[in-house]
Amino acid sequence: MTAIQKEHVPMLTGLLSVVSLAVVFGAAGGVIPQSAVPTPPERVLETIPHVNAVLSLTAIATIGLGWWWIRRGNVDRHRQAMVLSFALFGTFLVLYLYRLVSLGGPASFPGPAAVEQFVYLPVLAIHILLAVICIPLVYYALLLAATHTVGELARTRHAAIGRIAATLWLVSFALGVVVYAMLYHVY
Repeated sequence: MTAIQKEHVPMLTGLLSVVSLAVVFGAAGGVIPQSAVPTPPERVLETIPHVNAVLSLTAIATIGLGWWWIRRGNVDRHRQAMVLSFALFGTFLVLYLYRLVSLGGPASFPGPAAVEQFVYLPVLAIHILLAVICIPLVYYALLLAATHTVGELARTRHAAIGRIAATLWLVSFALGVVVYAMLYHVY
């Protein structure tokens, strides 16, 4: 990569983050109309949360493996695991947003109001907050890795930002699984 491309990592991180968050909040806020996506069979809509839970659990494993491999100096395996984690996240997000837009908004909590107020909503809020914080961090770490050689990465903030991103990403995915369990298995 040229120095110009490397210099654009912060700007590209910001641009991708703004676009990504606009799409997510647009879908969650009902700005994107249901007519923007094909109407799926009910069975597809019912299956998406379960597929997304599997994607989330798999992403937790691949992020953990990526972290484990880099601590042991296996850069190639680390890179593969983190790229796979991002692909899993991307797949999760596409399915989640498709379902969100198709249904015209998020699923409502089926349990007791007290559990919703004091457990479900706080867990959901932390999950969402961490996911929002993770987006620019993950983009930045991935863009640094894509634009720098392994030797050059040591002179960037890739490792520091990557540790923060991976930690928050793991917690966000785990809390997402808790939200899924509360919505579809506990209540």
